[in-house]
Amino acid sequence: MTQYQEQIIKQLNSTGISISQEAAGKLFSYYKMLVEKNESVNLTAITEFDDVVIKHFCDSLLVLNENVSRETFLKNGVKIIDVGTGAGFPGIPLKIVLPGAHVTLLDSLSKRVDFLNEAVNALQEKDISAIHARAEDAAHNGQLRESFDICVSRAVADLSVLAEYCLPFVKKGGVFIAYKSRDCDEEISAAKKAVEEMGGRIEEIKTATLPHTDIERKFVIIRKRSGTPDKYPRRAGTPVKKPIR
Repeated sequence: MTQYQEQIIKQLNSTGISISQEAAGKLFSYYKMLVEKNESVNLTAITEFDDVVIKHFCDSLLVLNENVSRETFLKNGVKIIDVGTGAGFPGIPLKIVLPGAHVTLLDSLSKRVDFLNEAVNALQEKDISAIHARAEDAAHNGQLRESFDICVSRAVADLSVLAEYCLPFVKKGGVFIAYKSRDCDEEISAAKKAVEEMGGRIEEIKTATLPHTDIERKFVIIRKRSGTPDKYPRRAGTPVKKPIR
């Protein structure tokens, strides 16, 4: 085992998450691909190894801490969609440590999706795919709409907007988990109408801290209770310009 694998395992262990040497090796391979591709395509401003481990890998996987939402992800064959995945966070780390999961990565920028496909192929991961589309369009695709057990999003957007983007992908009884920052209480309160309009209900909010930092992550866990009306999400750009309040 390399020192890089050891470091990844150590940092994740400090968050209450155990992974195999093989998974740590894949995460390191993913890191190398990310840094190399970042020279030509703007994927992330965080490139130092230690920072990527903490601020990308640990952050992506905090949701698997038993005090957050671990049990939700452990069902074999669980279907997960990562909306606005960017460089693959949290979707690719989740897939690496949950080999039985089926993961879909969704992003609107073709260059990022090209990188995601290259990374997935190089890592030889099965049951994971990358789709180039806007969430507003993809959520009206009959093969994707209300077909996932879990939707995750670490995208930087208001929760009202994210609810309209993400909840249409979630099947009844499933969950949408939004990765939010510490100071999001007002945003969460303001999003309740949008969440309910999409057929969801804010079930709980879990908090975790990144190792060796004072960075606090809040996970807003939203349960899908009924079907999303067919008119949602609205046409591209409308959710941002006119969020539901």
